Amino acid sequence: MPTELENSHATSVVTLPEREASAGTTAERSPTASPPAEGCQRPHRRVLHIVNGEVYAGAERVQDLMADQLPAAGYDVEFACLKEGKFATARRCQATPLATYPMSSRFDLRPARAIARRVREGNFDLIHTHTPRSAMIGRLVSAWTGVPMVHHVHSPTVRDSTHPLRNRLNALIERWSIANTAGIVSVSNAMQRYTEEHRMTGRTMAVVPNGVPARDTLVERVRSQGVWTIGTVALFRPRKGLDVLLEALAKLRQSGYPVRLRAVGPVEASDYEAQTKALVDRLGIAEWIDWRGFQSDIPAELAQMDLFVLPSLFGEGLPMVILESMSAGVPVVSTSVEGIPEAVRDGQEGIIVTPGDADDLARGIQRVLDGTVDWNLLRRNAYERQRSHYTDVTMARGVAAVYDRVLEQSKLQRGSRTFRSRPAAANQG
Repeated sequence: MPTELENSHATSVVTLPEREASAGTTAERSPTASPPAEGCQRPHRRVLHIVNGEVYAGAERVQDLMADQLPAAGYDVEFACLKEGKFATARRCQATPLATYPMSSRFDLRPARAIARRVREGNFDLIHTHTPRSAMIGRLVSAWTGVPMVHHVHSPTVRDSTHPLRNRLNALIERWSIANTAGIVSVSNAMQRYTEEHRMTGRTMAVVPNGVPARDTLVERVRSQGVWTIGTVALFRPRKGLDVLLEALAKLRQSGYPVRLRAVGPVEASDYEAQTKALVDRLGIAEWIDWRGFQSDIPAELAQMDLFVLPSLFGEGLPMVILESMSAGVPVVSTSVEGIPEAVRDGQEGIIVTPGDADDLARGIQRVLDGTVDWNLLRRNAYERQRSHYTDVTMARGVAAVYDRVLEQSKLQRGSRTFRSRPAAANQG
């Protein structure tokens, strides 16, 4: 992947630091920690990340890891949550300051004033938002304080759920909130195209791929000779395609393949949970499924899986759990949705199948079970690709490069306004 990110709106070009070479490093890394990025000599600048806060899923994992790594790139982070929830307790970066400014409804704007006070008191240099809700609040805070705002596009809002009206409303809110904002960060090339198609423009536009902690060595694993454990990790909701995976599991069992499913994560809504249980009963596969619920130690869960499957139907920017699976050396079977094929290339780091097609998903899994595609080769390739392209360190450096550019532009704009407002010298002639 190139390190120079082109701006299609001709506003600026952000040149990211070189990606980690990784090879030849000697420091031991755990699955949940990476060495910090190279430090900066300048005094640290301060960034307030405004987040939703009610769940801890992929986007929240990005926020958590950035709070860990951005200080080494010269930026200290603080969180402002707009909802009570799992983020405050599940996050790894417990040392990062966090305060909650709860919104009583989707359009409750009162927290913006309290957050604006915090921005002034804390002398923050930047505001960073991550959702339509946080962007709406962030725009007001930015306007009242004069502090520039960066918005992170994690997934396509217009295709975020199975509720078209809600999607359209959120997309309108997001587009209004970030119109001509200081910076927009997209997590994949697919998300960059999405912002262009929906006329979401910022003065600085950049693709900064998601990243997770890298491991120094590939975890040793042996190809299963008995029952294969197929795993999935998600906040389970209709767009994650769990029903497609359950149907594929039933087809594999009917064809004589010894497979079972390890499903990790909470179910978003009770009605969807009831529908899922009804499908399991109808397919007769209950005894082949281990429901794990929400788990904070994802590497430990991945260690129990022979294959990781994410059968998403739509709405994925660049899933963090796919990158975590690659780091753990667990081959991935997933769908050709948005940014997924950018990280996982079919037959090289994993298997890519058609979204919503249980037969194709079952065939994709069979390619690995039958040995048509070598399991060991997939896991080695996935490990190397994550380590060289998708680490938390390179992600933080990329975001810091965007911050640098935004602050440079802001400084130039302030200087330009000061020059224009300066009174003309009296004519001495």
